[in-house]
Amino acid sequence: MDVLVVILNYNTRELLRECLASLHDQQGINFVTAVVDNASTDNSVAMVREEFPEVEVFPLKKNNGFSAGNNVAMRKFGFPNRGEARYVLLLNPDTVVPPNALTRLVRYADANVKTGVVGPKLILEDGSLDKACRRSFPTPAVSFYHMSGLGKIFPKSARFARYNMTYLPDTLETEVDSVVGACMLLRREAIRRAGLLDERFFMYGEDLDWCLRVKEWGYKVMYYPDVIVHHIKRASSRRSPKAQFEFTRAQWLFYHKHYRTKTSKWVHWLIVAGLSLKGGRTLLREMLA
Repeated sequence: MDVLVVILNYNTRELLRECLASLHDQQGINFVTAVVDNASTDNSVAMVREEFPEVEVFPLKKNNGFSAGNNVAMRKFGFPNRGEARYVLLLNPDTVVPPNALTRLVRYADANVKTGVVGPKLILEDGSLDKACRRSFPTPAVSFYHMSGLGKIFPKSARFARYNMTYLPDTLETEVDSVVGACMLLRREAIRRAGLLDERFFMYGEDLDWCLRVKEWGYKVMYYPDVIVHHIKRASSRRSPKAQFEFTRAQWLFYHKHYRTKTSKWVHWLIVAGLSLKGGRTLLREMLA
């Protein structure tokens, strides 16, 4: 098997249908699609079983989040140790994959053996770039430039606009810190070394964390804009208060895991104060635990 395509679904039946249909046009590549359903209530599982019988479906009784859900499918196919596919593609159900996009991503990865992760150019409904598809890690400095608005004021600055890398043309193939979990291809050997997704991240931040761990093993993370995928962003969580909380919580988890020991006390407490204003008492208790 060349690729294991893992799609995590939560109440996005109609979008999931379109996503799976788009995968039908991928030719010249041997892949298996696995849909993990996070306890949807919109009959997503029945739709997949009826209309796409070739797709492996793993219905869960509880919504355990993005990381845990994706890990279910990867473990079923032998990851992280003896993965049955040469690559894993994480794919959101709110994406549409153009013909041969998967083949081209694999071809690129095959030709660049030091690449552990590759992500395509993601285009939103309005035709604009999904800026999350090429990012720098949110170090305290990068996060400050982004959250303070300096990145928007100086979008062409390599210093202030590092988070979304708006100082580079979106047509430029380039090495980045992270691509986005909505569509990211990972090499089997990179997963074997870095491990699966960190399940402490319920949603958001897990892709950043995964890319960082892959890079620590010496692999490159590449943004490959020659392949374009269409993305309807946050289709299942656009208005969810829980999603907003988990976004802030993910910021804390990533910072605490990777930068806490490298950060001075006064900067650390500024970060705690700032995140507590966004995440409320629940997050504050977690940060102080």
